[in-house]
Amino acid sequence: MKKIKSLSILLLTLLPIFSCSEDDGNDDNGFSSAALVGTWDLVEVKLSAAVDLDGDGKLSSNLLDEETCISGTLVLKDDTTYQYEQSSFNITAITNDQYYVDCFGTNSSTGAWASDGTEIAFQGSVTLGVLQLDGNKIIKSEDEELPGVETYVYEKRQ
Repeated sequence: MKKIKSLSILLLTLLPIFSCSEDDGNDDNGFSSAALVGTWDLVEVKLSAAVDLDGDGKLSSNLLDEETCISGTLVLKDDTTYQYEQSSFNITAITNDQYYVDCFGTNSSTGAWASDGTEIAFQGSVTLGVLQLDGNKIIKSEDEELPGVETYVYEKRQ
């Protein structure tokens, strides 16, 4: 009962923010909800500084270029539910600008989503919260100190 009450309060809180009108659609102000439905893949984990974790002599600020154990997907369904799954990892400073990434499982959640065309709000996940829509990408911003993640970037699977 407590869960239903919490969900009801969240939906009532989000309703004014993400309310629709008859003229809503895919226009210059953002995405329509229908355009967001689908599978979004994690394509970038942007770090606050470029690193060379794999020892190939090439620095990259995209952690996915340096570490193969990280992946993620976000599935937005047309019934306004979602399914989220992403690798869990820690970045640790060693010495002399050297870093180590430890992958240790998966974060996952499900719940409801709503969008105003420029942002997506996720109920049921403290990890996701509110994400930004930018072009053909969904972006989750972080403000972690070095070594740290600045953003997670998802692109819609074709």
